[in-house]
Amino acid sequence: MKARFQLYVVAAILAIVGLSGALYKNLNLGFPLWPGESKNVWTLQSKIEFQPTGDPIEVTLALPEKTSNGVIIDENFSSSGFGFVIFEEGEQRYARWTRREAPSKNVISLNYKLQVVHDNSKLSEPNAPEGEVEKLRTFPSERESLRLMLDRLSQESATDASFTQLMLGRLNARDKSQDVAYLLSVNNDHVMDVAFKLLSYKGIHFQTIKGLQLEDGRRRANYSELLEIYSNGHWIQFNPNTGEKGLPSDFLIWQRGGVSLLDVIGGNNSKVEFSMVVNTVPARTVAMMQDLSNQAALIDMSIYSLPVEQQGVFKTLLLIPIGALVVVFLRIIVGLPTSGTFMPILIALAFIETGLLAGLPMFILVVGVGLWIRYYLSHLNLLLVARVSAVIIVVIGLMAFFSIASYKLGIVSAMSVTFFPTIILAWTIERMSTLWEEEGPRDVVKQGGGSLLVAVIAYGLMTNSIAKHLTFNFPELSLVLLALILVIGQYNGYRLSELYRFRHMVFNQKAQDK
Repeated sequence: MKARFQLYVVAAILAIVGLSGALYKNLNLGFPLWPGESKNVWTLQSKIEFQPTGDPIEVTLALPEKTSNGVIIDENFSSSGFGFVIFEEGEQRYARWTRREAPSKNVISLNYKLQVVHDNSKLSEPNAPEGEVEKLRTFPSERESLRLMLDRLSQESATDASFTQLMLGRLNARDKSQDVAYLLSVNNDHVMDVAFKLLSYKGIHFQTIKGLQLEDGRRRANYSELLEIYSNGHWIQFNPNTGEKGLPSDFLIWQRGGVSLLDVIGGNNSKVEFSMVVNTVPARTVAMMQDLSNQAALIDMSIYSLPVEQQGVFKTLLLIPIGALVVVFLRIIVGLPTSGTFMPILIALAFIETGLLAGLPMFILVVGVGLWIRYYLSHLNLLLVARVSAVIIVVIGLMAFFSIASYKLGIVSAMSVTFFPTIILAWTIERMSTLWEEEGPRDVVKQGGGSLLVAVIAYGLMTNSIAKHLTFNFPELSLVLLALILVIGQYNGYRLSELYRFRHMVFNQKAQDK
């Protein structure tokens, strides 16, 4: 009982480790669970234009933040003739172009290009604000209107969020009250300026969000702004034009806070415009492209760091645990007889090389002819090493003959002859011939047929697109298969074939009991 308990503990640990690794790669690194999954990758280009004044130039552009709702997979900058540096201040990243002497151009253009996956689930909240809200400076003439509007909104709202929605609704209404109209006129019809003053007098922490409204094929787009308030431990976003609550599904956050998006020293009439286009890219490619430090360490210590040729080898080898699970289940639980424990796996691998439709008849023909030749060689009293070597040479000759015949008949799929299936077939012939001598032809047919059936079932699972995808992209799932094999391996009850074999005895016993 102690050994069985230890086995279950080991199996549970293996399963947990394997599943945890797969879930981590799926949820944190973005590796897809299903083949064919794709993601939309947005290519965004910001174009900065300004007129030089002749003074030294310094251009600073805010870059997407770490708390953004986009995962950057690539970015590049054009800085010909300019010094260039990327630096961080808190959570905000900046790009800075510098040049001592202004070029002799009327307009200077600088570009920043990035590829990003828009994903609202990656959005993380910035830090909570500290201290009290500082009241913004107001004109003496507008303070009475601000007070009246603030009192009215406070009476009609229950929370900070409802206060903000009512405020934006009043500021954007067509039929504005006298106080609202006056406040807007004093602030040059800037809704956000009036909203900031009301929120500061209400004591609500707020900030702006600059970002892009994603639209495929859009050119010369300007950034948009959202209003964000801090209430009950969370930041809540609002559309300042409609008062709609929540972050729009197509909005990519670029910058949080009141810091300017673009600063230009040594230039006039500066502006920044955005162009965007979307492409569909396989999800696994996107996951491999992401510039994440924890992912880079994972990839460096995995099969993804191997050359492509070696990755192809492991893509086949990682399918073997599936075949092993099939063999263990069919032999221990079902009770199918096979020629050897893992000979069906080797046959299934041979079918992967040749294809099932071409490999199955070729296997039967080559093994059948090989058994006849092996039967003849046994009368020559050869030693085992010489006998197996002779069988290998005969198998190569047979496969060459069948390949030439299939080529002449136009059956191209039957020409898939490799070194690996040749050795498998030779060893299968040797094992079956030994079984023929020891147990007789009946057991050869019985075990050979069982091996072929198990191999076909294993081949079907090993060539399944989902299984191939999971085993290669999540090799840690092999630990789950190992756990299942360990659990099945301790089963010592009746097999399904034995229950079917002794079914008459069970029925007779029930009849006697009645």
